[in-house]
Amino acid sequence: MRISARNQLRGSVKRVEHGTVNSEVTIELSGGIEIVSIITKQSAEQLQLTAGSVVHAVIKASDVMIATD
Repeated sequence: MRISARNQLRGSVKRVEHGTVNSEVTIELSGGIEIVSIITKQSAEQLQLTAGSVVHAVIKASDVMIATD
């Protein structure tokens, strides 16, 4: 895979929860850190995402916001 996005995180799918339209995909990174992505159900099915699948989370964003209480 070659892609211009610089923020790529390799991990494995921990869980996929399908809804009517979207799927919630939990990815476990090294060190046990988890990130969650919401993608269309159709995309999750086309990518054949299942627990244990090795994936790359590609983050393309111009802003990262940080907040505190």
